[in-house]
Amino acid sequence: MRIRLAHIAAIPALAAVLVSPPSASAATAGNRTQPVITQVKTAVKFDFVAGDSPENINVNPDGSLTVSMLGVPANKPPKLVRITSSGQRTTLVGGHLGDQITGNTRGSDGTVYYNVDSDDASRNGVWKLPPHSRPQRLAALPVGLPNGLAIDATGRTLYAADSYNATVWAVPVSGGPAKIWLSGSALAADPHGSLPLGVNGVRFHKGAVWLSNYSQGTLLRIPVTAHGGPGRIRTVADNIPDFDDFSFLNNRSNIVFAAQNDPTDRVTVVRPNGTTQTALTAGDGLASPTTTAVSGNQLYIADAGFEAPHDAKLQRGTINLHALTGHPRHP
Repeated sequence: MRIRLAHIAAIPALAAVLVSPPSASAATAGNRTQPVITQVKTAVKFDFVAGDSPENINVNPDGSLTVSMLGVPANKPPKLVRITSSGQRTTLVGGHLGDQITGNTRGSDGTVYYNVDSDDASRNGVWKLPPHSRPQRLAALPVGLPNGLAIDATGRTLYAADSYNATVWAVPVSGGPAKIWLSGSALAADPHGSLPLGVNGVRFHKGAVWLSNYSQGTLLRIPVTAHGGPGRIRTVADNIPDFDDFSFLNNRSNIVFAAQNDPTDRVTVVRPNGTTQTALTAGDGLASPTTTAVSGNQLYIADAGFEAPHDAKLQRGTINLHALTGHPRHP
């Protein structure tokens, strides 16, 4: 994620937010000699100068990917695109110059939901693109930085992260105003972080909302109660600097692939007990990784290319299940 110029004025106020110190990290996993990700290559090359700076990926049932392109880093309008397994691209949504399209997710009926970060109050918020229809705003959000987006297992509620306001918003898919689902110091930015961004990535997984905090470097799990509210926050792992977004190995596993943006430039495996293992680095071609996505035994990494030479691309690697879990087929 890169901050729009209009957000810069908000940085001093955000830096003053008091945050609770992260819990002590679990020990980093060691003595792992086999690589967990192999055969890493560039699947799709993007044109950074044209605004193709990927921020978020969603895997579709047909194996295609829905990718959010920020646009702002190159002073271009944002886009939401679909990329087939053969690399063919289709623009689904074109945005306004100065806006950003950030998180995106998909409903079971094929509706694509996405966040728009805009200074224009009529555009800022959560949007939807139903199949064979036009985009329409589902819910307005206040001034902030709408970022990660996830949908619950029932397909009824969207969870949208606000990286500036230390908030997760709940948005009903059926329509209606966004409501604060969770806020507080665990979601706020660390004023000493490389970027003043708090809660960033959002995933709904096994009855809980999982969050990354960019500058605190934490992975959080919050169970959803029977009434739909948040349960107690648990810090799964910390000491994951520049923690942008993440994905799970599959719907059953709590193993996470965490994308750490620049200057860290890493993909880190986070295991359920909180131990971590570096899977990929800049030496594997990472260039400002913003998120990961899993499709079968393939791991996709979005590289935004924020730093020169602006090597924006989509990488793909093979997950070595034996090295990752100790089992060749099952997590």
